[in-house]
Amino acid sequence: MRKSSDFILRLCLLIGDGFALMVSFAMAYVIRVHVDPRPITFESQLSQYVLTVAWVIPFLLVILAVIGLYKKSVFLGKSRIGEIGRLAVAAVLSVGALIVYGFFVEENLFPVRIVALTSVVLSFVFLLLERIVVRFIIKLIFRSNYGMKRVVIVGNHKNTEYLADYIASTPESGYKLVGIVANRKYISKDLKKRQYSSLKEALKKARADVIFQTDEKSTEYVYKQAVNRHLLYYFVPSETALSSHFGELELVGNTPAVLVMTTPLTGGYVVVKRLFDILFSLVAIIIALIPMMIVWLILKFSDFKHSPIYSAERLTQYNKRFKCYKFRSMKSEYSGMTPEEAFIKMGKPELIKKYRKNGDCLKNDPRITKIGAFIRKTSIDELPQLFNILKGDISLIGPRALLPGELRDYGDRSLILTVKSGLTGFAQVSGRRNISFEERRALDIYYVRNWSLMLDASIFFKTIAAVLKRDGAT
Repeated sequence: MRKSSDFILRLCLLIGDGFALMVSFAMAYVIRVHVDPRPITFESQLSQYVLTVAWVIPFLLVILAVIGLYKKSVFLGKSRIGEIGRLAVAAVLSVGALIVYGFFVEENLFPVRIVALTSVVLSFVFLLLERIVVRFIIKLIFRSNYGMKRVVIVGNHKNTEYLADYIASTPESGYKLVGIVANRKYISKDLKKRQYSSLKEALKKARADVIFQTDEKSTEYVYKQAVNRHLLYYFVPSETALSSHFGELELVGNTPAVLVMTTPLTGGYVVVKRLFDILFSLVAIIIALIPMMIVWLILKFSDFKHSPIYSAERLTQYNKRFKCYKFRSMKSEYSGMTPEEAFIKMGKPELIKKYRKNGDCLKNDPRITKIGAFIRKTSIDELPQLFNILKGDISLIGPRALLPGELRDYGDRSLILTVKSGLTGFAQVSGRRNISFEERRALDIYYVRNWSLMLDASIFFKTIAAVLKRDGAT
């Protein structure tokens, strides 16, 4: 749970917020229509009203995410004032969005206007109560030492001692102190046993999830160690640096720390993206099920000895290996071989250089069957990866899933593995196979560093256009 604790926290919040909004809207309806004796504008069924609201709830949760209600610093911070203000805004915006929906889509949504006004008050109250309950549950979980992020603090600064003491004595913060790299004068007496002589030793032995750096010595080295190991990196800035920090500022106790993010795809956005992946993959699998069965049968009848589904080991987020599913498009005698091995086996080693130079593809690849060429051209071979998306191995949109051996071929490789690999991505819609290997990697890194919901939406629609035009497919 160490890597996914924030995800689980925000998922619990999303489910709780959705339930709280649903209950508040339903209760506002019941109070006015079934308890208040005054007449209503028109008759309306509770079941129809609740079903309509349920369709709008996901959009309301996006509103809550945008105004920052799924930031860990807001939810677990000491001050509740910021969260309460955001919840008030969320209640007003949520009901406002529902009113807009009712005006343009469902004309007879509110039987009387007072239902909307009551919903604002009840939404705020239920969201506040729900978050108190979730916060209590999360604190119990953290106090049981489950799901906490393991922290290494590095730096010779007074903040090292304060942070170490705070984290060691405050389990509800969600952090567990496992190592300190600093001079002994910056470490409390009862924490000296957690001292390490070097960052490298601490990361090797302490199995950290987070690095806090409290001084400005060797920041580039420390940050690179965090990126290469897919760890969170916090820099505790000096007072002069606070006004120009880059990243997300959080309070750890009373100490401001800057989370230097390798990607904007963090926090509530991760949950929103995952929920979209689940919804999309389920719908797409249902729609594509019959075509996939037909392709499966055609491939099976063309080659009884081998499975129509080919699974290959690939890398995804945090260097995790998974089995990537595809329809088999390659001749069986070359299955499981690297391109170099296959071209040498067929007696055409000269194709190796041409294949690599052309961005890992050949126009008429001799390894590919005739049926395989067609399903590749139409991108049908990728359809089984919908199950990878549903399982959570990959996302719909992200960098291309890497072969384990590819990690040796370029710099900044750990950046690409900061997010989940994708069925489609920025590189694919920027030429698909018509751009070089280096250009694709650069585009993948750009995607990781500059992720946004709008960028994902743009890639999604460009993918549809590229598939329909067969642009750059091989």
